[in-house]
Amino acid sequence: MGGSADADSADLGSFGMGAQAVTGDDLRLVGAALAGILLAVLMIVRGRLHPFIGLLCGAFTVGLLAGLPLPDIAKAVQKGVGDIIGGTGFVVALGLSLGAMLHLSGAAASLARGALSLTGVRAAPWATLGIAIVIGLPLFFETGLVLLLPIVVAAAEAMGGTDDAARDAAKLRLIMPALAGLGVVHALVPPHPGPLLAVEALGANLGLTMLYGIIIAIPTAILAGPVLAKVTTRGVRLAPPVLGDHALGIATPPRALALLIVLLPVLLIATGELAQMAPGLRGSAPLVAASNPVVALLVTNLLALPVLFGRRLRESAIQDAVWHETMGAAGAILLAIGAGGALKQVLVSAGLSDLLARVVLMYAISPLLLGWLVAVGIRLAAGSATVATITAVGVMPGVVASSGVSPELVVLAIGAGSVFFSHVNDPGFWLVKSYVGTSTADTFRTWSLLETAISVVGLAMVLVLSHVI
Repeated sequence: MGGSADADSADLGSFGMGAQAVTGDDLRLVGAALAGILLAVLMIVRGRLHPFIGLLCGAFTVGLLAGLPLPDIAKAVQKGVGDIIGGTGFVVALGLSLGAMLHLSGAAASLARGALSLTGVRAAPWATLGIAIVIGLPLFFETGLVLLLPIVVAAAEAMGGTDDAARDAAKLRLIMPALAGLGVVHALVPPHPGPLLAVEALGANLGLTMLYGIIIAIPTAILAGPVLAKVTTRGVRLAPPVLGDHALGIATPPRALALLIVLLPVLLIATGELAQMAPGLRGSAPLVAASNPVVALLVTNLLALPVLFGRRLRESAIQDAVWHETMGAAGAILLAIGAGGALKQVLVSAGLSDLLARVVLMYAISPLLLGWLVAVGIRLAAGSATVATITAVGVMPGVVASSGVSPELVVLAIGAGSVFFSHVNDPGFWLVKSYVGTSTADTFRTWSLLETAISVVGLAMVLVLSHVI
C-alpha cells in the first residue's frame, strides 16, 4: 500500500495529472466493496444478526466479488482480527476491567457527584467536553473512551430524571460531548499516532502542529459535541449499560484516591510521550513502556484493586463481580470490533485504498482539500483512521513540496479526513455502540454524524486558518 502511494506522489506534476485512469477492474473492486458493506449492514440492521456474523460475511463477500482467492481472503480476515484484538483488544479489555472496578467500588459515582457539585447540571456537558479534551490528549481514543464513560454515565445518572427517556437524554447530553472531545484530539492533535506519523512523514513542525491542532480542536469539539447533540440525540433510547449494578456493600474510596486511579494511566502515557521528545531520553526503555497504553492500564489495574477495594479485594464476591462485568462486556465488544478489523483488512488487501488514492490524484485541487479527500476515501473504504492517515500521507509529500503549502495544515487536513463518517467497517463504531448502548441505527445517527461533523468542521477550520498564517 505504502509503495504504490509513494510511486503516485513521484509523478504528481500539477497535483496528480499523471495518475492512471480508472479501469474495469477498478470499477469491479468498488462494486465489490459496496456490495460487501451493504450486505453487512442489512444482516445487522434488518436481519438482527450480531455484528460479528454480519461483518465476517461482508468481508468474505468483498473478497470473493473482488476476485481474491479464498485462502487469501481467509488470511486477510485472520490478520484483520488479529491486528485489532492484539492491539485495541487489550486496551479495551484492560479499560473495561478498570471501568468495572471504578463502577463497583462506587468511585465513579463519587467522582461524578463531586464534578456535578462544582459545575452544576447546566454546565455539566461543557465540563465533560473540557475534561475529555484534556484527558484525551495523551491517550488512544479507545483508552480514553473506556476510562471516561463509566464516570460520565455515573454523572448523568446523578443528574436524575423522571422516567427512562429523561435519564437516557441526560446520559447522551454528557456522553456525546465526551466522545467529541476524545474524537477531535484523536484526529487533530499529536502525540496521537496518526497525526504524529503525518508530522514526521511531511516534515511538519511538531510544536506548530500541536498549537494549530488545539486551536482547531476546541471550536470543532463544541460544534460536534454539545451543539450537534441537541439535534441528533432526540428520542434516542439506550440499552442497559455494560457495567451492571451489584450490591457489594463496599465503602466508597476517598475521591482523591479515585481521581488518582483515573488519572494514573493518563500521567504514565503523557510522561512517557513527553519525555521521549527530549533528545537524551528518547528511546529509553522505561519511558517507551510507560507510554504504551497496555502497560499503563495493566499497572493501573494492579494498583486499583487494593486502592479501591482495600483488604476486601481477595473476597470471592468482589472478584467475581469485577471479572464477570469485565468479561461479559468484553466478549461482545471484542467480537464486534475484531470482525470490523477483518472487513477493513479485506478491503485493504483487495486494493481499494490504493484505488481511491489514485482516483483523487487525477484532479488538480487545493492541496489541503486533496489531503482531506484522500483520507476520506480511505476512511470510508478501510474503516481505520490510522490506515487513512498512512495512505494519505504516502501520496502527499510531492504535493506539499511542489505547492509550498504549510505541512502543518496538511497534517491537520488529513487528520480531519481520517475520521469522516465512522460506519460498519470501523471497529470504533462497534466499540462506541456497545459501550454507549445505542442501537445500530442510532449509532449512525449519533456517533457517525458526530465524526462527520468533526471531519467537515475540522477541514473548514483548516481552510480558514490557511488564510491567517
